[in-house]
Amino acid sequence: MKRALISVSDKTGVVEFAKSLVEKDFEIISTGGTYKRLQENEVPVIEIDEVTEFPEILDGRVKTLHPKVHAGLLAKRDNPEHMETLQKLNIETIDLVCVNLYPFKETISKPDVTLDQAIEQIDIGGPSMIRSASKNYKSVYVVVDQLDYESVLNDLDTPDDVEFRQKLAAKAFRHTAQYDSIIAGYLSKRNGEEFPDVETLSYDFQQSLRYGENSHQKAAFYRSSLPTKYSIASAKQLHGKELSFNNIKDADAALRIVADFDQPCVAALKHMNPCGVGVDDECIYKAWQKAYSADKISIFGGIIAFNREVTAEVAEELHKIFLEIVIAPSFTDEALEILESKKNIRLLTLDFDEAKNADKYEYISVMGGLLVQERDNVVDDVTDFEVVTEKKPTEEEIKALLFGQKVVKHVKSNAIIISTTDKTLGVGAGQMNRIGSVKIAIEQEEANGESNTPLVMASDAFFPMDDCVQYAAEHGVTAIIQPGGSIHDQDSIDMANKYGISMICTGRRHFRH
Repeated sequence: MKRALISVSDKTGVVEFAKSLVEKDFEIISTGGTYKRLQENEVPVIEIDEVTEFPEILDGRVKTLHPKVHAGLLAKRDNPEHMETLQKLNIETIDLVCVNLYPFKETISKPDVTLDQAIEQIDIGGPSMIRSASKNYKSVYVVVDQLDYESVLNDLDTPDDVEFRQKLAAKAFRHTAQYDSIIAGYLSKRNGEEFPDVETLSYDFQQSLRYGENSHQKAAFYRSSLPTKYSIASAKQLHGKELSFNNIKDADAALRIVADFDQPCVAALKHMNPCGVGVDDECIYKAWQKAYSADKISIFGGIIAFNREVTAEVAEELHKIFLEIVIAPSFTDEALEILESKKNIRLLTLDFDEAKNADKYEYISVMGGLLVQERDNVVDDVTDFEVVTEKKPTEEEIKALLFGQKVVKHVKSNAIIISTTDKTLGVGAGQMNRIGSVKIAIEQEEANGESNTPLVMASDAFFPMDDCVQYAAEHGVTAIIQPGGSIHDQDSIDMANKYGISMICTGRRHFRH
């Protein structure tokens, strides 16, 4: 008769699994709560201390850490010396281990959990049994996922399939690695370790994607094992086809922008850059109108993020345009009905109240490595500014500069924003030189054909030459905000003074690559 050791924290389906194992002539060994559950459901079961001949001690901290358990798992069945040792010591083999671990992740996700409470949910015996069984997968089944119960039962009828048990072992090692990663991350965070000597990250498979950035690239989407509520990975999709690789990246960029604004805000994105951002003190519909009017061409096929509920009035406008995604905290019933008439548009909701708790760090892969940095969460304040020109900015210009400064840090460098107080008018992104971005932004602003005052310019980094200031001034810009720090700063200041415009230096750049 074969033997199975079952000890699970999540007991979903375990009774039925154990009964099926009994039907396949397995003797069941179990521990603690699992033993009690199986016994209550009339499953023939042996308690672990009957096998070890040693009682559970230290409040259950030690129960399966015993040679009769691990020798029974690790002994090579085709090694005569191993089997002779088991016989000599009166140890029987264990042929299947079904274990899932103490709910550490669930525990630390609760509000106000204490360190002691978290520590008590660090499983020791479970990972040890999983690792022993996995190492000896040629002879032992290791089961860490209820979704595998049925396939394991089916495979028991053809036990020569070593490849299947190898897949189970690989999954088991991923399971324990993830468990250890979450524990290490939790303790490191409590210790204030920002950049530990070893970085262990854990993500759960969320979905396969049709393709990656291009149709010839395979891709998948993973979600952090400790989910962030304010993230595209946690969004609920209400309507439309599956998200693509590029959809997810663009939607993430859109969420970053609207999170920086307290008042009603709408951001339209294309290829990771904003093509229009609008705000209003009271009305999301007016914010939408401003974002749309900023660039009515580029918004076609774009991603739109709202930080307020989408109303029927807004939905009527959205319905007229081809859009890939609309993200918002919620949609009114009338808005949903209007938008759901478009088959392919994706409608997503998530908890915008959690924006303040978004991930602190961002991770960027490079070949053979990983870059880790704090997210650029700084929102520049007027107290950070230094007016470096003879002309001081007006209150309206300062308001416009602050708006532009919030947006420019979300634009790919070299980045230029031309704006007024409540909407972008031109976006210059991703150029190899700054004057190129300035020209693109101003060309877009002029193409809109609107007369806007104030008209200001925000730059994510300093001006290496005075040509950017000159070009902006000659095209109606009346105030500029930039970090400063160039060896030619004085040239740019002199140029601003020549044209009678104001310039502010913040001392802080906002590169985004």
